[in-house]
Amino acid sequence: MSIEYLRPGASAAQARVVLFDFDGTVSLIRSGWVEVMVPMMVEILLDLKTGESEAGLRALVSEFVGQLTGRQTMYQMIELARQIDLRGGKPLDPLEYKRLYYQRLNHLIEDRIEGLRAGRIAPDQMMVPGARRLLDALKERGLEMYLASGTDQPYMREEARLLQVDACFDGRVYGALDDYRSFSKKILIERLISGSQHRGDQFLGFGDGYVEIQNIKEVGGAAVGVATDEPLCVEVDQTKRRRLAGVGADWIIPNYNCYHELMAALFNE
Repeated sequence: MSIEYLRPGASAAQARVVLFDFDGTVSLIRSGWVEVMVPMMVEILLDLKTGESEAGLRALVSEFVGQLTGRQTMYQMIELARQIDLRGGKPLDPLEYKRLYYQRLNHLIEDRIEGLRAGRIAPDQMMVPGARRLLDALKERGLEMYLASGTDQPYMREEARLLQVDACFDGRVYGALDDYRSFSKKILIERLISGSQHRGDQFLGFGDGYVEIQNIKEVGGAAVGVATDEPLCVEVDQTKRRRLAGVGADWIIPNYNCYHELMAALFNE
């Protein structure tokens, strides 16, 4: 499958700045994170012994985790705490849940990180197919490129370095901070616009979460929904597609192997 055109006539020909999400859009290092986060949250909610079924809780958690994908991880933990409170439990500080989640996730990804560091794993093996070629092409066009993630900044900057993509962004690599209110993709876009650096219609965004697509479309930019069915990224993930289309994505792709068609669609070439 190549490109799904959701808005015929859409164009990024005016684009001057490109915003990429990281996990699931460029990087596959954290592929499988949903299968870590959702069971952890279901386990915590089951411990409240409310009589709810495991399947019901899994559906609930999967929905809000998906809806918050693209925002800082902290927001998913805040929602978990809210769900505990709604059931009469006494939630921990959301930061404690985030630490627990990262501990579990590290067990999943530590071999990938070490493999990249040691050179046993080639960087492109841990990237969405075709991503490097697209990043290089957009940089060659002179576009100002930003990488932004809901993953904590120290981790994602190190992972971008290991994937050898950090140079594409010339230091414009941003992740979540402990003070989660001080940074978001929306804040970044608003700063660039308010500083008169760019107009909203000069933004092009790529993301597999609805948040970054929504942020780009709200200011009048063009957006590519990267509906990666991880980890193979061959077919479109239909749940991602539904969310991305719902917030206005102009195009849907499963990966970047449709490079030539994608560049032509974006820049009217």
